[in-house]
Amino acid sequence: MSPHDAGRRRVHRSVATGLPLALAAALVAAGTATAAPYRDARVIRTATLGEIPLGTFSNALLPGSVDDDHGVKLGGIGSDIYPAGRKGEYWTVTDRGPNGQIKVDGKKRRTFPVPGFDPAIVKIRVCGDAVQVIDAIPLTTSSGKAVTGLPDQQSRDEAPYTYDAKTPLSYDPNGVDTEGIVRAADGTFWLVDEYGPSLIHVSAHGKVLTRYVPKGLGLTGADYPVVEALPSIFLHRKINRGFEGLAQLPDGDLVMALQSPLSLPDADAGDASLTTRLLRFSPRDKAVTAEYAYRFDPVNVVDPSEDDTSELKISSVVAVGGDRLLVEERTDKAARLQLVQLGRRASILGGPWDDDTTSPSLEQLDDPATAGVPVLAKRLVVDLNKVDGVQQKIEGIARVDHDTLALINDNDLGMTDGAGAFDAQGRLVDSGIKTTVVYVRLPEGL
Repeated sequence: MSPHDAGRRRVHRSVATGLPLALAAALVAAGTATAAPYRDARVIRTATLGEIPLGTFSNALLPGSVDDDHGVKLGGIGSDIYPAGRKGEYWTVTDRGPNGQIKVDGKKRRTFPVPGFDPAIVKIRVCGDAVQVIDAIPLTTSSGKAVTGLPDQQSRDEAPYTYDAKTPLSYDPNGVDTEGIVRAADGTFWLVDEYGPSLIHVSAHGKVLTRYVPKGLGLTGADYPVVEALPSIFLHRKINRGFEGLAQLPDGDLVMALQSPLSLPDADAGDASLTTRLLRFSPRDKAVTAEYAYRFDPVNVVDPSEDDTSELKISSVVAVGGDRLLVEERTDKAARLQLVQLGRRASILGGPWDDDTTSPSLEQLDDPATAGVPVLAKRLVVDLNKVDGVQQKIEGIARVDHDTLALINDNDLGMTDGAGAFDAQGRLVDSGIKTTVVYVRLPEGL
């Protein structure tokens, strides 16, 4: 099949679940285990996505959606990766598309060089050292129009500009910045979004069925159903740091990870905090059923080259059997995987920490556990920064088998920040970073 063929294929639900029992037993009752990480993990395979013009890709899915791709190639599909059922095949999802920042009069402007880009679900196959695109599904509204990657609300999101940061673009209430992806047993998809932040239910053909957002968001004008079903406390998400990780538990429940701590009571508190949050959502009940406090390790532990706590992020969460999750803590240069056990008694849903008048806020607590907060226990599985051959900015992780993980990076579609991102003809000066899938083998006997 052509890389640009929009045809649909039937896929099988992945059965890749469950970590070895020995690893699960390594969980401690509270806090972070002090045992040494598994240092013998190694890369066993690397595959790279070839060059596909972004305009060619997008217009094959939705004709006429992209007038000028400014020389940008398909990338950014590393926002997440999820097993598609057949060996070497995965569902991935793009983010909002090419974007960058350029300073104008001392202030940064968010640029969207290809404003017509439609976020898409992309099916890939790892074949030898190549990543092949074998299917793609555009996200569409109820009436079949493109769901762009442009910001939703002027009151909450950065203003969008053209590639040179000179001309303002319109906000789009249909716009999404998609990140995590899972595929349900009925063939539909669930995605998470950074703008709302949102949980999005999508049909097998890409139509947005429902977008679940925090209570009080007040998003109007969208051409699909918007339901305010998430705790209103999530209205305090940091700009561009909404939901990024998404996992599907064996019982069908979904777990969303907030990329960074909430800005509570203000941005400075959020930037300095080590505490972010996870939400558990029941697709059957269409409701949030639990909320968890997750505590990052200090930034210089996650990334010895970094001293800015605000650089800490969760980009991927992966269900590994029962109520266990792998959680990726990262900066743009380093990443570590932690194993956590969810539990009903650990939920903070509906309590004082969901009230934005609580002072100090959860995000302000130096040690939430001493304040009675049931912080999730975690166990370090692997420090990816110490595994030769793992690329930077890992955003997607999938379980391949009992001791192998597939990692995918976000190459930002070759974009860099600054006026030098494009040449005098308006063509992209590509960063040279490729979309890469890496298989990491964990040591036997875990």
